[in-house]
Amino acid sequence: MAQSIEPNIADLANGWLKTYKLPYKLEQESLNAEIDKALSDYFTKNGGTGANRPDAKILLQDKNLNYYPILIEYKGYKESLVKLDTNHQVENRTAKNESHFKNINSFAVNGAVHYANALLHHTSYTDIIAIGMTGYKDERGNIQHQIGVYYVSKNNLGAGQKVDDFSDFSFLAPKNFDAFIDKVKTLELTQEEIEKLKEQREKEIDTSLRKLNHDIYENEKGLGENDRVYLVAASIIATLGIPGKVAPLEKSDLKSSIERGNSDGDIVVRKIKSFLDEKDIPKEKKDLIVRTLENTLTTENINKIEEGESQLKRVFTKIVDDLGIYYKIGLTTDFTGKLFNEMYGWLGFSQDKLNDVVLTPSYVASLLVKLARVNKDSYVWDFATGSAGLLVSAMNEMLNDAKNTITSPDELLQKEIKIKAEQLLGLELLSSVYMLAILNMILMGDGSSNILNKDSLTDFDGNYGFGDTDSKFPADAFILNPPYSANGNGMNFVERALSMMNKGYASIIIQNSAGSGRAKDYCKRILEKHTLIASIKMPVDIFIGKSSVQTNVYVFKVNEKHHKEEMVKFIDFSDDGYTRTNRKKSTNNLKDTNQAKERYEEVINLVRFGKSKLNIFTEKEYHEDTIDPKSGADWNKSAPIDTKPTLQDFKKTVSDYLSWEVSTILKQEKESLGK
Repeated sequence: MAQSIEPNIADLANGWLKTYKLPYKLEQESLNAEIDKALSDYFTKNGGTGANRPDAKILLQDKNLNYYPILIEYKGYKESLVKLDTNHQVENRTAKNESHFKNINSFAVNGAVHYANALLHHTSYTDIIAIGMTGYKDERGNIQHQIGVYYVSKNNLGAGQKVDDFSDFSFLAPKNFDAFIDKVKTLELTQEEIEKLKEQREKEIDTSLRKLNHDIYENEKGLGENDRVYLVAASIIATLGIPGKVAPLEKSDLKSSIERGNSDGDIVVRKIKSFLDEKDIPKEKKDLIVRTLENTLTTENINKIEEGESQLKRVFTKIVDDLGIYYKIGLTTDFTGKLFNEMYGWLGFSQDKLNDVVLTPSYVASLLVKLARVNKDSYVWDFATGSAGLLVSAMNEMLNDAKNTITSPDELLQKEIKIKAEQLLGLELLSSVYMLAILNMILMGDGSSNILNKDSLTDFDGNYGFGDTDSKFPADAFILNPPYSANGNGMNFVERALSMMNKGYASIIIQNSAGSGRAKDYCKRILEKHTLIASIKMPVDIFIGKSSVQTNVYVFKVNEKHHKEEMVKFIDFSDDGYTRTNRKKSTNNLKDTNQAKERYEEVINLVRFGKSKLNIFTEKEYHEDTIDPKSGADWNKSAPIDTKPTLQDFKKTVSDYLSWEVSTILKQEKESLGK
């Protein structure tokens, strides 16, 4: 194997930096305390901690006085610049969603992007330039070099985007740097690329949550299920920070002191209070959040010092190290819903009441949102909000619609604020789940204003919970995955919510026995005021590992009585294109094996526009028929099966018989000859 010429590459590149009079630092030198600490805290290229050392690093400012860390990694072989995956992204993760240490170690760009992710994870910097450079000596002994320049940011979820091709580092020179940053700012990912990156990051979240929860479950004794949930919520809120107002809580801020009023728990509580004060969260809600978290954070056991640190600091450190990057890069996912399912998955509950609390998969949440025709002007509510996954999905749909239709930046900003503060409302009775819903919406940019800790059936009057509490919430979209042990399998929530709406649409996912007689009284009363548009039979394994009940999605038009001549769209969606497994150690229990995304899109179009949109599905899966509004037990119809034989059936039967007859005769002759 050829000898590495890394020293020559480093000498060439560092010579350029010196020529441009740039304040670069070599691997052993300090750039600033925040960056140094981030590189020290992040796992290394070999999987350990404490030795991330880029070969060179610089902190540069553009004309707008924004800082950009520049991290540079050198290699000395011809094919050691960058390793990309099949999607042409820097391949720093394996198929099992674990760090690809071989690539990170062996390729210059991959190593630089790894360092950049350390800064995304542990610092306030959200825009980083990762540079890899390698080379070799040709047959004449001349150095041939290659350079890879990638932009790693919150916007591209830390994956990195190639900026351009460069032959030297002069783009970093003071006279060229602003033009370079202008070019960086023009980089855009396609929607398809963004979706692929989100999908990848969501798989990583699942892996990280499993690891974290298993670690806490196995090694941190004395923590009940609620304690674990509250600790994660508290740790994340304390580390979010607000630029210029509240500094994120650092691991080093927890001193594990025995001083009264200055325990690790006291420090975390103070940081949470500061954060909530600056967020301008209503006093009643702030007091409830602080009181709930304080009960766990200030207990003697969790603050007891063993071997120089408290259990709280240990758990806080694990949470920040394992999860920090995912909420800092702003993933628009049901983060705490995933957390909730993972946490509660360890408990092995069998009671129906607790099994009711099941996360709606994100692709099903998106289906419900689209079926309820949610857009930027919708007012959406959920009467059993759980971790707020459905509201997160609705908020994403509303924000995307706003971005696609509003051309004024100022107007768009105001609309985004209004969506988060005024156009979403959720109700959750269980306090531990309510805390997760609050956390989820805070992570999404704080749509938590109207997440209420109330019983939606008995303790809610339809008004805003905070702010203009004398005004009705003008709901025109209702989405729901109710507790199936409630009256009518949860149809009591549906009746209650629809009765408080004047217009709009509703989509719910519910145990299908609700529509075949179990909840007929509720169903009959609902149809006296509202129209059933569609009934969609969902895959039986959609909640695999949590529940195995058959569910249907029902779609309603609000405040229009159902007429007996009304045609209802019945769709058999048993095959939604996904294959699901329930293997605890699997990195991907959900696989698109048969056009899943296209199938979901087609179902949405079929409900909206009818059978003219049939493409993948046939009339065996799609059927239109009337129901009896006075029955309440005929909501789950399927396409009729035609039992009348066709000419083709007759020909096949005759052909099968003749084949059997011939084979029988031949067999008999063979046996006769054998004798």
